[in-house]
Amino acid sequence: MFRIEHVPIVLGLLVVIIGAGLIADAWLPDGVVVPVERRRRTRAERNLRGEMLLGLGVVCLGAALIGRDTWRYGTVAMFLGAALIVVGAVMNRRFLHERYAFRGEARRSEQGAPPEPRGVRRAMPETPGAPPTPMSAGPKERLPTRAQPQERRKHPRG
Repeated sequence: MFRIEHVPIVLGLLVVIIGAGLIADAWLPDGVVVPVERRRRTRAERNLRGEMLLGLGVVCLGAALIGRDTWRYGTVAMFLGAALIVVGAVMNRRFLHERYAFRGEARRSEQGAPPEPRGVRRAMPETPGAPPTPMSAGPKERLPTRAQPQERRKHPRG
């Protein structure tokens, strides 16, 4: 029969499994190797020791949940787990910052140059009757559009 006293034990086992997954991820070699980096900035490498400390801290918190009030070292496990999580997070601060701060497009074009931001246009060749465009305009400044609309086909190709 499942009793309400078993809930912390089950939750503690789930937390221990998550911590064991973090430890295994830090211990096992990475299987995915990116042959050509296509991001604007290089990826931040995760600190494997820091990730292992995170996993050990999570395991300590899970052990404290399993031990409940009756375990003699529950308070020690909680403080040790919290300290290990803080140290592991500090060791992986660049990796964590990149994961949560840079969420937009991070791709390079095939030629290796960063893609242009959306809504920004380059200077177009001037057409007769169009106002002159400033050639000193940088890529981030908006340029005026053409005065004459482009011709459209009256009949489909072929």
